[in-house]
Amino acid sequence: MNTPSFLGHSTMKSTCRILFSFRSAAIFGFPPEKCVNGLVVNGNSAKLCRNFERNCQFHTSPCHNLSGFRRIVDDTRKQFRVPNWSFGQSGVISRSSDVGMRNRAVSVIANASSRFRDFSTSIETRVNESNFERIYVQGGVNVKPLVVERIDKDENIVGGEEASGIEAVGEKVNVENEEGVNELKVESPKREESQIEKEAWKLLKDAVVTYCGSPVGTVAANDPGDKQPLNYDQVFIRDFVPSALAFLLKGEGEIVRNFLLHTLQLQSWEKTVDCYSPGQGLMPASFKVRTVPLDGNKFEEVLDPDFGESAIGRVAPVDSGLWWIILLRAYGKITGDYALQERVDVQTGLKMILNLCLTDGFDMFPSLLVTDGSCMIDRRMGIHGHPLEIQALFYSALRCSREMLSVNDGSKNLVRAINNRLSALSFHIREYYWVDMKKINEIYRYKTEEYSLDATNKFNIYPEQIPSWLMDWIPEEGGYLIGNLQPAHMDFRFFTLGNLWSIVSSLGTPRQNEAILNLIEAKWDDLVGHMPLKICYPALESEDWRIITGSDPKNTPWSYHNGGSWPTLLWQFTLACIKMRKLDLARKAVALAEKRLLGDHWPEYYDTRTGKFIGKQSRLYQTWTIAGFLSSKMLLDNPEMASLLFWEEDYELLEICVCGLSKTGRKKCSRVAARSQILI
Repeated sequence: MNTPSFLGHSTMKSTCRILFSFRSAAIFGFPPEKCVNGLVVNGNSAKLCRNFERNCQFHTSPCHNLSGFRRIVDDTRKQFRVPNWSFGQSGVISRSSDVGMRNRAVSVIANASSRFRDFSTSIETRVNESNFERIYVQGGVNVKPLVVERIDKDENIVGGEEASGIEAVGEKVNVENEEGVNELKVESPKREESQIEKEAWKLLKDAVVTYCGSPVGTVAANDPGDKQPLNYDQVFIRDFVPSALAFLLKGEGEIVRNFLLHTLQLQSWEKTVDCYSPGQGLMPASFKVRTVPLDGNKFEEVLDPDFGESAIGRVAPVDSGLWWIILLRAYGKITGDYALQERVDVQTGLKMILNLCLTDGFDMFPSLLVTDGSCMIDRRMGIHGHPLEIQALFYSALRCSREMLSVNDGSKNLVRAINNRLSALSFHIREYYWVDMKKINEIYRYKTEEYSLDATNKFNIYPEQIPSWLMDWIPEEGGYLIGNLQPAHMDFRFFTLGNLWSIVSSLGTPRQNEAILNLIEAKWDDLVGHMPLKICYPALESEDWRIITGSDPKNTPWSYHNGGSWPTLLWQFTLACIKMRKLDLARKAVALAEKRLLGDHWPEYYDTRTGKFIGKQSRLYQTWTIAGFLSSKMLLDNPEMASLLFWEEDYELLEICVCGLSKTGRKKCSRVAARSQILI
C-alpha cells in the first residue's frame, strides 16, 4: 500500500524531495528518492541514501520510534478523503505586486475580535478542565493596528487551500479596483536603502546555502580570508534565526520554510556519542551540505548534521529545538502560512521537542537543567545549571507551542503540562531571579541555615556571595534577572540575551521589563559602549577566569563570551525596545553599529571593556551580524511587524497553580503572598 510523503512537496522544488531517513523505507510505500546531478532518481528501497565513510552522509536509524505513523497518516488521509499523492501538500505562499489585477482582498486587523489565534495570550478550549475552558485575552498591543492584506487568486489555490501572503503594513487607504469597488489596501512609505543596507543584503544573499537547487539556510560566516573555517561554513539553527527574520520581513519565505522542513527531518537521524544516544527530539546544532561522488561522473548532495558529537566540548545544543519552535511560529505569523505548522510531521516533531524538555527528572525547580555551553555561550563559562538564557527561550517555546499544537485526545495531556510548566516557570523566574536595589538589600540581610517551610532564604544564599562590583553598579531605578540560580549559588552577572528575551516573551513582569531597559540605558557605557551589546557583564578576571573557564585562551577577560560585544544581539534589543515603546533607545544602538560594521567588515564580536576593538579571533563577514543589523533596520522602519514576534502578559497563566498546598493545610501557596509584588 502506498502512503504519502511526510514532508510533501511544500515549497521545495520537485527535483529534490526531502524524506525521513530509515533503514527500512518501505513504510512509505515507495522507493526513496535522492538528488543525483540535480535529478530525483529511485534508490534502494531498503535505504534512503548510500552509506559511505566518515559521516559524509547521515547514519540511518530504525523506524521503531515512529511505527504508528503509517496508521495515523492513512487514517488522517481517509478521514479527509485525500488521495495518496496529495496528502501532506501545503498551500503556495505568493506575493502579488499588481494591485490592479482582479483578486479578492481580505483585510485582517490584529485584534481579539478578528483573529484570536494571533495572540499568544489566548487559550483555546482544549481540555475539559476549568483551567482550559475559556479564551482569556487581556492587555493587547499598544501600537498602531496591524493591517494585513491577503490576496487570493484562482491560480494560486492548491488542493483547496487558499494562497496568502503579507503585502504591506502601514496606513490604510481605499483603492478602487477595475470593477469600481472600493477595496481596503495598505500603503507604507518606503525609505530608500542606504549603501550599508545594500551591501548587507548582497552579503546575506551570498551566504545562502542551497540543497538540490533550493535555499535551505545561510552559513555562519563567509570570510574569504579564513583559511580554517572549522564549522563556520555550516548552517546553524540559532545563527539562522536573524537571517530568517530578515528574509521574512522582506517577503521571502521560501528559504525559511525549506530550513524548517529540512532541520525537522534531521531530527530523526541516529545520533551517537561514544555508543550513547541522546533523547529523541534533539535538534542538530548545525548541518552542512556535502557533495558525494558516485559512479559515472555523477554526484549526490547529502546533509551532514552535527548534534554535538563534533562540537568543541561535545555539548548538546539545547537551544536549537527552542529556537526552531520560535522560528516556526514567526514564519506562520509573518507569512500567514499556518498550514505548515498543522502538518502531521511538523506536529510530531514539535511534540518530540516538548517531550524531551518536559521529561520528569530529579530537579526540584520548573527551570530547565542544562550543562555548560549548551546555548549561545557554547564554551565553559560557569553557566551550567539553570541559566537565564535557556529559561527565557524555554518559556518562549512553550508559549509558541501552546498556540501551534493541534488539540486532540492525544495532545491534551501535553497541553496541560505546558500550561502548568508555564505558570510555575514564570513565577519562579520573577520571584527568585529578579534583583534590584531593594532585593539586593534583602539578600544582604539574609539569615542562613533556615530549615522551615516558611524560610525566607529558600536557596540558602550566603550574603557574602554578593559581589562588591554590584553594590556600586546597580542603579536606583533599574534592575535585571540574574544569570543563574541554584542551591547556595546566585550568578549575579548580567546576561544580555536572557534579559532581552525575557522582555520579548513577557517572562518578566511589565515593571521588571521596564526596569531592565532602564538599567541598560543607565549603564549604557558598560553594556553598549562603542558597539552594542555586551553578551554578559562583567567579565571573569584573574582567579575567577582561571577557575571558571579553565584558563580558556579564547574567553579571556572582555573577549568573546567573557564580556565581548556581539552586534547580533541588536535585533533582539530592537524588538524589546519596540515592545516597551522605547524606539529612540533602539535607534541609538542601531546608529552606533551602523557607523562601524561596514568598515570593520561585519565582525562576529568585539573585544575590550567598551567594545572598541575587533575581536582577536573574530570571524569577519559573520552572517548573523549582517542579518541582525538588517532585521533591526526593518523592524524600526515597520514597528507594527514587531507585534507578531513578541508576547504580551498572559494573565490566565497567573491564575493557574497546581501546587495543591492550599488543600493540605500545611502552608498556603507562596504566590498569594507575592502576588502584589509579582503581578504588576
